Amino acid sequence: MSQSIITTKEQLTAQFEHMHKLSRKRPINSWTDREALLESLEAMLSENKQIFADSISQDFGHRSKDETNFAELFPSFHGISHAKKNGKSWMKTRRVPISTLYKPAHNEIQPQPLGLVGIMVPWNYPLFLAVGPMIDALTAGNRIMIKMSESAPLFAEAFAEAVSRHFSSDVVSVVVGEVDLAVAFSALPFDHLLYTGSTNVGKQVMAAAAPNLTPVTLELGGKSPVVITDEVNLENAVNRVMMGKTLNAGQTCIAPDYVLINSSLHSRFVKLAKEWVEKHYPNIANNEDYTHIINDSQYKRVKEYLEQLPNEQVVPLTNVAANAETRLMPPVIVLNPDPESEVMQNELFAPILPLVHINGLRDAVEFVNSRPRPLALYVFGENNDDIEYVRNYTVSGGVAVNEVIMHVAQHELPFGGVGHSGIGAYHGKAGFERLSHMKPVFVQSKFNAMNIMLPPYSDLFRKGLKFLTK
Repeated sequence: MSQSIITTKEQLTAQFEHMHKLSRKRPINSWTDREALLESLEAMLSENKQIFADSISQDFGHRSKDETNFAELFPSFHGISHAKKNGKSWMKTRRVPISTLYKPAHNEIQPQPLGLVGIMVPWNYPLFLAVGPMIDALTAGNRIMIKMSESAPLFAEAFAEAVSRHFSSDVVSVVVGEVDLAVAFSALPFDHLLYTGSTNVGKQVMAAAAPNLTPVTLELGGKSPVVITDEVNLENAVNRVMMGKTLNAGQTCIAPDYVLINSSLHSRFVKLAKEWVEKHYPNIANNEDYTHIINDSQYKRVKEYLEQLPNEQVVPLTNVAANAETRLMPPVIVLNPDPESEVMQNELFAPILPLVHINGLRDAVEFVNSRPRPLALYVFGENNDDIEYVRNYTVSGGVAVNEVIMHVAQHELPFGGVGHSGIGAYHGKAGFERLSHMKPVFVQSKFNAMNIMLPPYSDLFRKGLKFLTK
């Protein structure tokens, strides 16, 4: 029997086989059907906004519901709207250029559903990072299986229940369970597997997919740098960097991870950061707007990073101490840490902001390029030549200029990593094409000269070939 909510390996295997067979027998080819599925997703979000926000907050110990609305629900609704507006045109077969040599034949690209797409969801933005890939997969006409994060179990249960009420299990099913189910999920022969999470687990997912030749999109992370040029509006830079670092308490894959800054600007940056936190998160210990660390394991990891550093390097931005019981982690700045220290080697996923001294842009670019390519890079400055230098001589998944994070919300831009920060990109048209088979079609004309190319080869054939290859 087909099931919307899957909790065992036996159910997982049976549901995969059922949906895989359906994807071959009944592809979702019409725009009417795809649009109806997007509308079901939209209705599901509308009806469950409060339930989703509450369950996410409970999983975190406390997660700002306004942050959930801003960073998860808003881009989800916006993404659905964008897909409904554009999906019908994206799915049309379209002509593409053909060489004069082959005319009057013509070339076409025909988008087709891949079939059955697997989506593996992380815990940090469990709503948006489930719904975002769903939008692209449904717009492309695919059936979907989703593995929710075991680290956000209350939301996983709420999301699975909502999906079961709004979608047929023939189209969308949700897997809820521990790591063993995630391992089994990643080993299934999906037509495409999209994973969001850490680089280390991403390697395991790719290895599990390889025996099946399952194509993967891996949205990983890493350490996204901020480059502060010498000609900069520092107040604006601090404002935007601190917003990105404190959103979701830094538990964001494209959060600004560390700042490359001239030592002459260092003290002023710290002063402005303290003022910023006081203004935007007063009484942070009891502030409804400030999110806590997701679980004890993550909290312990972050605390150990800080405990390894000399006390004089760690500058608290508030007078409030971290609280292990509630997993409150107030923001801190780390002053010019050793590049080999853990805070500079590992993705922080916490409200910790290292400031690294540089001597000019060449120094900054060399520092970035000496490390694995990041998912995002942020550059702040008012000199266009400086900004262009950083853009042209670094490679990252995405870039934002005088801003952080906002590029992820642009459905007209692809979102993805490069190298250790990921493989492939999605969102909007890029996501539609990623989760479609963009089938090339050559259409021969009734009247053509192809018979000239058949043996026995004539002098006309030889002369023509000689002309074309000279």
